[in-house]
Amino acid sequence: VSHFPFYLWTLTWEHSCAPFQSRPGQEWPHSQTGPPAAGRNGGSRGFQRVKRGWVWNQFFVLEEYMGSDPQYVGKLHTDLDKGDSAVKYTLSGDGAGTIFTIDQITGDIHALRSLDREVKPYYTLRAQAVDIETNRPLEPESEFVIKVQDINDNEPKFLEGPYTASVPEMSPVGTYVMKVTATDADDPTYGNSARVVYSILHGQPYFSVDPKTGVIRTALPNMDREMKELYQVLIQAKDMGGQLGGLAGTTTINITLSDVNDNPPRFSKSIFHLRVPESSAVGSAVGRIKAHDLDIGKNAEVEYNIVPGDGGAMFDITTNEHNQEGIIMLKKPLDYETKKAYTFKVEASNAHLDPRFHNFGPFKDTATVKINVLDVDEPPVFSKPSYAMDVYEDTPQGTIIGAVTAQDLDAGNSPVRYSIDWKSDLDSFFDIDPVRGTISTNELLDRESIAQHNISVVATKVNNPVLTSKVAVTVHVLDINEFPPELAMPYETYVCESAKVGQVIQVISARDQDLPQAGQKFSFKSPQEGVKTKNFTIRDFGNNTAGVMTLRVGFKRRSQEIYHLPVVIEDGGLQTLSSTGTLTIRVCGCDTDGSLLTCSAEAIFLPVGLSTGALIAILVCIVILLVIVVLYVGVRRQKKKETLMTSKEDIRDNVIHYDDEGGGEEDTHAFDMGTLRNPKVIKENMFRRDVKPELGLCPRRPVASQNSADISNFISLRLQEHEGDTSAPPYDSLATYAYEGEGSVAESLSSIESVKGETEEDYDYLNEWGPRFKTLAGIFGERSESQSDVTSSITTENKH
Repeated sequence: VSHFPFYLWTLTWEHSCAPFQSRPGQEWPHSQTGPPAAGRNGGSRGFQRVKRGWVWNQFFVLEEYMGSDPQYVGKLHTDLDKGDSAVKYTLSGDGAGTIFTIDQITGDIHALRSLDREVKPYYTLRAQAVDIETNRPLEPESEFVIKVQDINDNEPKFLEGPYTASVPEMSPVGTYVMKVTATDADDPTYGNSARVVYSILHGQPYFSVDPKTGVIRTALPNMDREMKELYQVLIQAKDMGGQLGGLAGTTTINITLSDVNDNPPRFSKSIFHLRVPESSAVGSAVGRIKAHDLDIGKNAEVEYNIVPGDGGAMFDITTNEHNQEGIIMLKKPLDYETKKAYTFKVEASNAHLDPRFHNFGPFKDTATVKINVLDVDEPPVFSKPSYAMDVYEDTPQGTIIGAVTAQDLDAGNSPVRYSIDWKSDLDSFFDIDPVRGTISTNELLDRESIAQHNISVVATKVNNPVLTSKVAVTVHVLDINEFPPELAMPYETYVCESAKVGQVIQVISARDQDLPQAGQKFSFKSPQEGVKTKNFTIRDFGNNTAGVMTLRVGFKRRSQEIYHLPVVIEDGGLQTLSSTGTLTIRVCGCDTDGSLLTCSAEAIFLPVGLSTGALIAILVCIVILLVIVVLYVGVRRQKKKETLMTSKEDIRDNVIHYDDEGGGEEDTHAFDMGTLRNPKVIKENMFRRDVKPELGLCPRRPVASQNSADISNFISLRLQEHEGDTSAPPYDSLATYAYEGEGSVAESLSSIESVKGETEEDYDYLNEWGPRFKTLAGIFGERSESQSDVTSSITTENKH
């Protein structure tokens, strides 16, 4: 092992130094300090300005050092160290003290243990020289690197192995398979420790590998998957460029040849013999054949085809996708008595062809198929798949309604016997002749109960009763002609006033409740055929419809608005039935193109879709509304003519009493007192409001003068006037006067002056005024209260 010592030099301005090696950028300026020297010009030594720096080559240490002593790395030295042990060297950084150590006096650096470059390739440390007594730094701290020098201690490794690859069979030489890569953990920049070379240890001569790139390729042409499908190749990667002493690693590659369509299908034999019973159903499988293909997957898919020939029309062939077998299917029924054997050819070919192998020959094969038909004792066969029969209801018992026929098609031609399945005819409506197969009625049939009977007829071979066959027989019970025809709907027919002779104004049809409704035949005519009518006639169109035709012109609504036309309808049953319907024809006004304008009140609304009942209801509502309006107007007018007796109660012989006290003469807000005091405001010639005034009534005499002294005389005068009035009603009535006489016994009616006197007034004089004031006298006779109350009551009496 070589050791490379490194030294620390001090450079001065006055002295030159021996040459040394350094790297650009590894020389740094430091503080200019140094030991004392002699004085200038006197031989004495003093301090001189110097320039110092660390200068070294890179330190190296071998990895995986196995020696017993610590491995020497290098030496640090400064020119300030005079060898008198005055300088101490210190070390810090990666691994200082644990991995690396330094002699503080000599500056020697040692590695204390073995290092692995693959774990850590280099270490960065810092060195410094200090005074051993004062620990004062003599130089600034500087960094240096100790690099672990690589040795070939790691073999190449295939990190992704083992590998799996695939290459098509029949590939040419040099076809790319895959690429493998080995990784060496050694330093690729130092020596050949990480230089890898690839080689094949197992797998030749089929495959080859590129020594530098690790690319694997085919080495033999036309490798056939059908001969050998899987190859196992062992690849070696060796470092040191493959030289002796290099480390090596291996990996396994499993290479599979993928299939290509290089093999045609082949039948195992040239002739296939099959047998099939004649009773086989159409669509059933007759047999199976197979052409084998050595390829796999879609390259082994086979298509089968029947070569046109003898049996191509009777059989078909399909491919079973799971096992690639050819399944022969029956296309048509077989009959041993007609043909006993069939021979045809089947061709098998690949569905997916590879054009690269067309030169190998045709990718198809042909085989012959012979099918023998086996005779089977079959049941009788009916002449029809089903039967349908018709019979009229109430047909007599024993009437034959139809027959069924079956025969034995086998060579023996056995006789056949017929019977009705009892499950299909539980009520025994029908019977069958066992030899001839004729079906007859056994009971009277009623269409209204059961319109259709579904029975099953069984045919049995005499020589083999086990073989039977059934056929469905449907018996339709027909309806007899029970109902006469009638008009299909209630027609609303009109004729225009401008109608021409021979014009069809309405097309009618008929309906019949008898069955079947489809296919019924109806005829139309007038009631008296041959008698010529003068207005309308019926024309039968022959298609179950008829038209109403006009026989004249000049229809007028003013002359006749409605015409009635009878129509005779006949059906086409065995027993013809007929009925007579009546058409109502209205005369209407039309425009020039024949469109309806107006008929009667009903006809106007007909286009809107209103029926006669709806029109009547509308008219009734209108009449009711008119009556209500007339009554309302009459009541309103009557209210305007009402008399004073508007109250529901009879006010005769009643005195309305108020308990209110007036405000006196000064109270002008409640009513105008001046009206009571001024007799001139009384209107003359006033008529009674409760009776109708008559002519010739004598006018009232003038009201008593304002200077009348006694109100009783005034009232008596009015009383005599009313008693002599012949127009007065024969019952008691109440008259109102707006006059207050002077010199009243009651004096002032003011409630203010009434409280001045405390003497009670005697109202007995009211009894002298007659029976009309009897009630008033009784009221004031019982009350002996204040004068204000009496005055208020008299005021109320005078007002009423």
